[in-house]
Amino acid sequence: MKIIKDNPKGFTLLETLISLVITGIVTASILGVYVNQHENYLIQDDVTDIQQNARASLDELSRQIRMAGYELPLGLEGIEAYDTNPDTIVLTYQNSGCDTYLSAPTPNTSAELKCGSDISCFYNGQWIYIFDADSAKGEWLEITQVQTATLQLQHNTMSLSRTYDVNALVFAMTQVKFYIDNTTDVEHPKLMIEIMGQTPQIYADNVFDLQFQYKLKNGMTVDVPLIAENIREVLIELSARSNSPHAEGSNDENRVFRERTYNTSVFLRNVGI
Repeated sequence: MKIIKDNPKGFTLLETLISLVITGIVTASILGVYVNQHENYLIQDDVTDIQQNARASLDELSRQIRMAGYELPLGLEGIEAYDTNPDTIVLTYQNSGCDTYLSAPTPNTSAELKCGSDISCFYNGQWIYIFDADSAKGEWLEITQVQTATLQLQHNTMSLSRTYDVNALVFAMTQVKFYIDNTTDVEHPKLMIEIMGQTPQIYADNVFDLQFQYKLKNGMTVDVPLIAENIREVLIELSARSNSPHAEGSNDENRVFRERTYNTSVFLRNVGI
């Protein structure tokens, strides 16, 4: 006589419910881990973008500040400081070695500049600086035409403020301005760079604050130096933020930008030497 044992082929309702509960717990845990990792990735991506913008900005500011004051004629400041909060800085220097002098005085303020040496390094549309050493006076002007064969520089679109004598110096120089544009797009402020005679350009996005302080030769630190020649070190503080706001905590309506502030300093090479 054979004994037949029960051999169930399926699951009971209780077993099914237990399986569903366990599956739900595991799925929720996996989803929670994924959401957490995704949020951490977004945070890290934001921070990386902030760091890249800030580092590129600080590097360019440092490079330009180190050049400030190089080979400038007497009376032309290498650094102009503006405590505008965010601050503005204007840097002037000669970096091309392109210069000449007048071989004849200018008979009037609109006359071409007759030069006494090769002028092939100059170009149309370039802004240059003319300087009279005897009076220690000079001014900026735009070249409209370089006449290499006759050694003449035309400036038809603007007249000079005065006439200049023979041997007045003519320099190709750079003047660059850094400032924050926080009005054109309030959500996305930008670090702007403006080279004299050119349209301002965006250098870095989402930079919302720029602060300068100036350490003088007497050890004092000021926001705006009275005499640029007394500056020995420029302290820079730059603040950048994420491209988009994120929810603070569990409240989606309370959205804020991630922000980071970076500091550096630049010792001057060409000012006050």
